Amino acid sequence: MKAFKDTLKEIRRQTRQGDTSAAPASPPPPEPDFKQLFSDVTPLKSPPRHIHQPKKPSPHPKHRHAQHRLSTLSEMEVLRHMVGLFEPAEQLGQFCRSGMPSQTLKRLRNGHWPVACQLDLHGMDRYQAQDALALFLHRARRRGPCLRIIHGKGFGSNGQPILKKLVRSWLSHHPEVLAFCQAGEEMGGDGALLVLIRRGQHEEYGSESG
Repeated sequence: MKAFKDTLKEIRRQTRQGDTSAAPASPPPPEPDFKQLFSDVTPLKSPPRHIHQPKKPSPHPKHRHAQHRLSTLSEMEVLRHMVGLFEPAEQLGQFCRSGMPSQTLKRLRNGHWPVACQLDLHGMDRYQAQDALALFLHRARRRGPCLRIIHGKGFGSNGQPILKKLVRSWLSHHPEVLAFCQAGEEMGGDGALLVLIRRGQHEEYGSESG
């Protein structure tokens, strides 16, 4: 048994000596030269590339859906009728467009221009009144420059003269209206207005005397 152990120790000693005296590791092999390896390879012809070109938008707008157009028209109609609904609470007693002669309101109040036609808005709601007023102003230009518009004093509106306020606001926003003032007592007082509208380009209000 002892002889076996001694033999085993000798084998272990020789193994350790062999590990220490082993030759150093050899350097890694050089990198392969791929260019040289594939020098005889002929590249394939690539097919022509497709370059995507997006279609240019049309210069003409697309027609909207009929239902959308009707909705837009309805909204525009509502907005048109809302002109004047959000004006300040105070009412315009008179109005004169910028650039008019300084005596315009005085001449209008004193009857310098005779009343050519008139419109009575009694019994109309605000929507009917605005439509009637717009049509009246459009047609009145062929009749004469001075108009009378009767909006009433608001006795039937629970103390709130709705048309009186709205009509004055509408007139101040209308491009053809140059001035307006409250009518005299004999022509309706605070329930009516005298309105001066635009005339032809060859006529000028500043050239009137009086």
